[in-house]
Amino acid sequence: MTTEAVPPPAEPLVPPSTRTVGVSPWPMWVLGLVIFIDQVDQNILRGVVTPLKHDLGIGDLQIGILLTAYTIVNGLITVPAGYLADRWNRTRTIGHTVVAWSGLTALTAAMPTYGSLLAIRSALGFGQAVTEPSAASLIGDYYPQEQRGRAFSVQQCLLLAGIGVGIGVGGAVGATLGWRAAFLVVGTPGVLIAVAVYRLREPARGAADRLHLGLESDEHTHVDVSHGLFDEGIGAFVRDLLVGLRSDARTILGIPTMRYALVGVSALLFSITAVGAALPEFYERNLHVAKGAAEVWTGLLVIVGGIPGVLLGGRLADRYMSRIRGARMAIPAYCLLAGTTMFVASYLWLPFGLAFALELAGFFVTTMSIPALRAGLTDAVPANLRGAGFGFFNLASVVFGGMAPLAVFGLSQATGDLRTAFLIVSPPMYVGALILLRAREHMDADAARIFEAILRGGKALNPRRGRSWPGPPHPAARRARRRTQCFPWPARSRCRPGAGRRSGTARRGRC
Repeated sequence: MTTEAVPPPAEPLVPPSTRTVGVSPWPMWVLGLVIFIDQVDQNILRGVVTPLKHDLGIGDLQIGILLTAYTIVNGLITVPAGYLADRWNRTRTIGHTVVAWSGLTALTAAMPTYGSLLAIRSALGFGQAVTEPSAASLIGDYYPQEQRGRAFSVQQCLLLAGIGVGIGVGGAVGATLGWRAAFLVVGTPGVLIAVAVYRLREPARGAADRLHLGLESDEHTHVDVSHGLFDEGIGAFVRDLLVGLRSDARTILGIPTMRYALVGVSALLFSITAVGAALPEFYERNLHVAKGAAEVWTGLLVIVGGIPGVLLGGRLADRYMSRIRGARMAIPAYCLLAGTTMFVASYLWLPFGLAFALELAGFFVTTMSIPALRAGLTDAVPANLRGAGFGFFNLASVVFGGMAPLAVFGLSQATGDLRTAFLIVSPPMYVGALILLRAREHMDADAARIFEAILRGGKALNPRRGRSWPGPPHPAARRARRRTQCFPWPARSRCRPGAGRRSGTARRGRC
């Protein structure tokens, strides 16, 4: 029987899924609650600023240091946490972390001085740094490719809700019972969420990808995988960590989609965070909104524009995944181009009502990009590297997001006008969106390469270096790129890698 020659691995072929896999929504909600309670804890400080200042006798600078210390610790830990997420039981990691930060949050209420408060808030920076890579990796293994947009939309909606609840609870409880009571109230629910996380089953790495291809039934995809990280001592663990991080970074940056996405996301987050940090001030100074009302309007913008945008974005990410080339990079790029244009228009000399309407529409369109972007990163990275991949993603978020407030307020002080500062920091959003369009050219090939590796029973091939994902270089990987073989469709053909090697038919596309 004669078959057509298969294209080289740079444009791999993957058989389409013939069924829709039913997966419980419970894991996405539990993992969403984890990020919800983390955001409540992170933002409660913003709601108790006034009573905290009066009680401890501190000023704006000390409050700014409290907020920055959390971010610095988050950035230092997130990449090693991603490394551990790829090598240890993720549900236990998240559960242990939630219990620890809930205890520290409650303990914050007992801090007698500013120094002790700064120390414990800095320690809490490990929370999202540890849970985010593990949660993203779990979503990639619970939900097949065609359902990841919806799963990430639920998670990110709860993130936005957590921001609002944290500020609201902090303000309400802090004003009536004091800032210490606010931290006690927030610290309690985390224990219940941790119990729910412990009850989640740990899926095998790549379980959802195999389900998508019909290679495993649901009852065989859940296993308890836990490695003894310290079996050979702390010294050996640290050495393995450093070597592993370097290897993971080299492999992840060898994936074209990830290279472009990380650069694009860094540019985007710089502009988005800069505008978000100073938006209430912009309402007060330039649009003449009352001080208390400015924060309320900002909260409405996030809730009313953000949550519907994220939900719709998740549906679009799944609906058009196979209908548009590179959809999970194209959708974020076009949404960000449109949303940024609306925001830039709102910075012009317009009355508040019209400016807010433009920003509400712009925020709605911009947040539509979030689920597709996260689902696209999950699709492009092999299952056993997704924790590290999201660790690098978070690092870019922390570094460039952390620089943004300093940049926008510095420009405002230099120019004497916050409107001008907004116009200066906005162009990187256009640059980031255009870079995501470059990632679109590689999205489908990188995702299909992972499925091809699963079908071959091997590892995905790194197109730049001729080595497998992950693993050291191997001569066989380089030779495999030059050899055309029949594609091993499951249960449809007797063709296998290397079939017909003795007769030479494999090179001619025959089996």
